[in-house]
Amino acid sequence: MSERGGSGIRTIGLVAIVAAAGAAGTVVVAAALGVGSSERTDLIAYLAPAVVVTVIAGTLARVLLARASLGQRFVAVALIAAGVAIANIGVLSVRMTVSDHDATLISVLLLYSAAAGVAGALVVARSSAAAIERLERAARRLGEGDLETRVGPLDAGPELDMLASTIDDMAERLEASLSREREAEAMRRDLITTVSHDLRTPLASLRAMVEAIDEGVVADPPSLQRYAEEMRRSVRQLSDMIDDLFELTQLDAGAIEAETARARLDEVVTTAVAAVGMTAAQKGLSLETEIGGAEDVACSPRIARVLQNLLVNAVRHTPADGTVRLEASRRGERLLLAVEDTGDGIAPEDLPRIFDPFFRGDPSRSGPGAGLGLALAKRIVEALGGRIEAQSSPTAGARFAIDLPASTVSEVVRGT
Repeated sequence: MSERGGSGIRTIGLVAIVAAAGAAGTVVVAAALGVGSSERTDLIAYLAPAVVVTVIAGTLARVLLARASLGQRFVAVALIAAGVAIANIGVLSVRMTVSDHDATLISVLLLYSAAAGVAGALVVARSSAAAIERLERAARRLGEGDLETRVGPLDAGPELDMLASTIDDMAERLEASLSREREAEAMRRDLITTVSHDLRTPLASLRAMVEAIDEGVVADPPSLQRYAEEMRRSVRQLSDMIDDLFELTQLDAGAIEAETARARLDEVVTTAVAAVGMTAAQKGLSLETEIGGAEDVACSPRIARVLQNLLVNAVRHTPADGTVRLEASRRGERLLLAVEDTGDGIAPEDLPRIFDPFFRGDPSRSGPGAGLGLALAKRIVEALGGRIEAQSSPTAGARFAIDLPASTVSEVVRGT
């Protein structure tokens, strides 16, 4: 059986149930009002065919009004109700229960009631039709791609108001989804452009040096040694960038949060400082650390990567004879970390984008690094439930502050 046929049968069944219930209710009321048994028998005799006629009328109405407008349906309901009432008066008049004069008077009054019912049906239908028209217009505009369209409040009854609210919620979700998709597409294009640029530079350098050696342009040992060092530097730059890019794309916030491995904070700090110690010494920088009694705090081992990236960034942008300082402290159930330097600082217009992947304040992108270190640091810290902020002003250096919650830090027994 088709869905449409099943719906028709259910509609006929509903009409029959309602009509039978109405007939039974009429008999019960008659009994309550003291109507005699013989009169109730006659009433049942009249109601039985009336129920059948009602079912037939309901079935015909469903077919005839299938393509009718909302207003036409409401008017039809009002006319049917008035028609049934007038028919009942006619039957009572035939049975001499009501005089002809009274039947005529009541019929005239029922005709007026029918007119009033039609007027009310038209008013309600017009209001509902206007609300449905707004819904239809909004749905069409959404289908055409205008995701800023909203239906708004209709004040047309709970059903239509709920439908309008559902459409507006759907539009908001679609708009947010499309916005995320556009942002992802823009990031993908930027990623391809940036990776292509950053890969091209060391690869072009490697190619030029390899060709120079292969063609015999460079043959003396000192020049070969210098070329070998430059080639090693380019390969290291490529390797670091690929490692950072791979780690950035593989980081999963849920997996990081679920990690149970812990390391002492002093060990984490020592690891991070050792990674930049030689570079800092070569530049003549002062590398200072102040843990502030938080040595025994346990934290995620990934914090070492975060601090290392921040320190590498600080050492890179701090001129000779400057200072890079790493601070750590425990405040209640939170671990506070900070890396600050006495470098040139960050331009105010660059601060909002400092944690974006591949962003570098160097417009020519000629400096070392691929602009992934700070993005990696931010992603790890946020995955651990913390936050990282950058503060700076030109010529006054930069400060990166990390705030981690108790869920990622705990006490370690001293000496373990």
